[in-house]
Amino acid sequence: MGWYKSLVLPIVRWIDAETAHGLAIWALKNNLVPRADDATDATPSLETDVFGRKFANPVGLAAGFDKNGEVPNAALSHGFGFVEIGSVTPEPQAGNPKPRLFRLYSDRAVINRMGFNNDGADVVAARLRKRARRGVLGANLGKNKYSEDAASDYAKGVEALGPYADYLVVNVSSPNTPGLRALQGRAPLEKLLRAVIKARDSFAKGVPVVLKVAPDLTDEDKADIAAVVLKVKLDGMIVSNTTIDRPVGLNSYDQDEKGGLSGPPLMAPSTKVLADFYRLTEGKIPLIGVGGIASGKDAYEKILNGASLVQLYSSLVYHGMDLVTEIKEDLVRRLRKDGFANVSDAVGAAFPEISGKGVPVDEARAAKEAHAAKKVQAAKAETASEPAQAANATGAAQTASETKPKQAPKTRKPAQAAKPRKPAATTKARKPATSKTDPAKE
Repeated sequence: MGWYKSLVLPIVRWIDAETAHGLAIWALKNNLVPRADDATDATPSLETDVFGRKFANPVGLAAGFDKNGEVPNAALSHGFGFVEIGSVTPEPQAGNPKPRLFRLYSDRAVINRMGFNNDGADVVAARLRKRARRGVLGANLGKNKYSEDAASDYAKGVEALGPYADYLVVNVSSPNTPGLRALQGRAPLEKLLRAVIKARDSFAKGVPVVLKVAPDLTDEDKADIAAVVLKVKLDGMIVSNTTIDRPVGLNSYDQDEKGGLSGPPLMAPSTKVLADFYRLTEGKIPLIGVGGIASGKDAYEKILNGASLVQLYSSLVYHGMDLVTEIKEDLVRRLRKDGFANVSDAVGAAFPEISGKGVPVDEARAAKEAHAAKKVQAAKAETASEPAQAANATGAAQTASETKPKQAPKTRKPAQAAKPRKPAATTKARKPATSKTDPAKE
């Protein structure tokens, strides 16, 4: 696996991004992408049930990688818990003019303006019909660029792909199809989702329907979407798609290209939107967290913020397929460290008032951390006391020097002064007076 990451991937990166993507699909088709021996080993702590479906693990391949349903089983063999194909439109379309896919090397990010390029629903359905059904497969649906009836387009997608999918995605959040994001408005969204649910009940009864939203939403947008989703009793949401925003700090040559930005710069904003929807829906529907995941830490953060499942894609460009196994192994460690028996126990733990969950703490670890904290606190207290002790000593010395002249008359008693033959009495009187009034010597 090391040679692939250190030799093959760097070479591939010198090739045009879209050509390299095509080579990756070809290599997966021909079983040329190496995979870890334990990539598909069962991990009980990662197994989870969502949408009434059983997932081997919560780490999925996001839509956009396998647009035409060519390699879903090959992707599953690399350890993904599920794969999502698409976006697929009713009619085939070429998408936007090239170049339309850009790597942002310094930011480990990607910008794309693909424009729903795909082979069309009928061709993709034919591929899925021949597929040996295994794992969990989602079908991401879109509308054709010049279609005037969005609801009809999505309904056609449901009819064609619904029978071969384990869940269906209504994608109204791509920034690369004119007018698509307008469908996220409250009234058009409710109309669209009701049409899709009706088609689902006719052609793919029981198949869950989820909505994929953008990260570039106002608070009002999010509240409206959450209200509609709950009203029509949708099965779930995917949060989120790529962003049209360009966060401060990007440092790559192609950072100003038009299109949707994905990768690490999207991690924080997409996770915030995920958390917002978890709160707005009160944890009542499953959420799939997407955007910027490049490590087990990232995946775990999504889960704690309300994601029942997570997806990635852009990070594969820079890390290869073995990243999937790395993320799963890290997730297992983090779950064990925080005392969760299963990944489902951690979902929404950042919001215990909603999920009823919290991050349980192992008693032995808690005791160890408490002991370490006490040592640190004691060290700080000792450091802080040193200046105070020095100040006390200085003050005591000053007090002593000021006090001595005042005490002197007490040792010179008139009666003793009249008896010069008894100097010992004078010496005894001075000695105790000095020892009592000079704390610096104590």
